[in-house]
Amino acid sequence: MKYKRILLKLSGEALMGTRQYGIDPERLAEYANDIKTITDKGVEVAIVIGGGNIFRGLSGASKGMDRVQGDHMGMLATVINGLALQGALEDADIETRLQTAIKINEVAEPFIRRRAMRHLEKGRVVIFGGGTGNPYFTTDSAAVLRAIEIEADVILKGTRVDGIYNADPEKDASAIKFNSISFDEVLRKGLKVMDTTAFTLSQENKLPIIVFDMNKKGNLLKVVSGEEIGTVVNV
Repeated sequence: MKYKRILLKLSGEALMGTRQYGIDPERLAEYANDIKTITDKGVEVAIVIGGGNIFRGLSGASKGMDRVQGDHMGMLATVINGLALQGALEDADIETRLQTAIKINEVAEPFIRRRAMRHLEKGRVVIFGGGTGNPYFTTDSAAVLRAIEIEADVILKGTRVDGIYNADPEKDASAIKFNSISFDEVLRKGLKVMDTTAFTLSQENKLPIIVFDMNKKGNLLKVVSGEEIGTVVNV
């Protein structure tokens, strides 16, 4: 395996599968099986998951809701998704721990860096819920922050698109895909990989990002093995 410790970033929308909202158990099972293929090979896996399939704070704020309250609701949505993913992983016989940035002691451990790293060293998958624990920060920012804290080798951003394009490939058939691209070039071209705060934090810490299609079976193993799929963003 090319990478020993990874941070996998999943969007909440990815858990919807073919549904309009909520969580698709079949999609969860598919993800769990893909993750098992790499944990079985000794790769240490941490996961940050979004909450957009349940509630998005920014969307609530645009409709008149208080932004801070909306963001706190979004954080709780990520915990719900984390619990669902934890259940699917454990059904696949993967030992898993859910840690949250906001204290919910009855359902999850609080985020403690040393404990998280110890879980990873023991082969457990660690899911980080609750974002950063602060309003105005996205789960992209949480993913980069946690990846830096646990000393991950790479951030794998699993999406429904197979990389970064110069235009939206779902709307523009002539869109051109980048196999690799620098942080500076992404900023210069105005490409949307992560929100600016998260992206800048990753750049400053020289932490590479790989954007790939998580919904294609076997892609996660290929990425971790070093195969050239998706788009690599590096210094």
